[in-house]
Amino acid sequence: MTKLCLPDGIRACLFDLDGVLTRTAVVHAAAWKQMFDEYLRRRDGPSFRPFDSGRDYDEYVDGRPRADGVRTFLASRGIELPDGEPDDPPDRDTVHGLGNRKNILVLEKIRKEGVEAYPGSVRFVEAVRAEGLRTAVVSSSANCRDVLIAAGIEHLFEVRIDGVVAAERKLPGKPHPDTFLEAGRELAIGPEAAAVFEDALAGMEAGHSGHFGRVVGVDRVGQADALRAHGADIVVKDLAELLEDDS
Repeated sequence: MTKLCLPDGIRACLFDLDGVLTRTAVVHAAAWKQMFDEYLRRRDGPSFRPFDSGRDYDEYVDGRPRADGVRTFLASRGIELPDGEPDDPPDRDTVHGLGNRKNILVLEKIRKEGVEAYPGSVRFVEAVRAEGLRTAVVSSSANCRDVLIAAGIEHLFEVRIDGVVAAERKLPGKPHPDTFLEAGRELAIGPEAAAVFEDALAGMEAGHSGHFGRVVGVDRVGQADALRAHGADIVVKDLAELLEDDS
């Protein structure tokens, strides 16, 4: 029998997608870098300072809604662009135009490379469900459902609060806790009885500020200290570390 290393009283688990459930965080980081480097090269010429897919991605982009990621990174470079419209073409230098260019790039990479779920994460979610706990995916990605289907894990989650749902319901994205709180409401479970699983610093802040019963940081890239500093109660390299064989 498998035992979950979670506090007593936890009745729901709320999972981020990219980097927690699926190996897509690196794909997103690569797409962000390609898009921003192309823009910065056009703007500043050959001497432009490239997007750092480690520090810049972690600090300004990871876990945030797409438009917020564009704004936050550009602000870090002292750049301000008009928002434009959500359907701006990908060659338009607006917040939405750059975001749409990034989305095209990430979809191309996913089509070429496919989507793989982390085996340890799948084992953990299956164990969570076997114990009768509720499950939800909370992602800023507008492509969340497609990725879940491609990875073959959509059936493991009762609720999905993603970028599409957040826009429809006008929910602010991470680092605000609203999307996680919305998932809890749909499951009829308060934050004190829910655990959040995130790999992004913005997600840590969302879990911490939402006063959830446990905030679990998943460290795929060697940023355990930063995850703790941003609100993680515990940090693991893989969700399988939270499983104990009780047989």
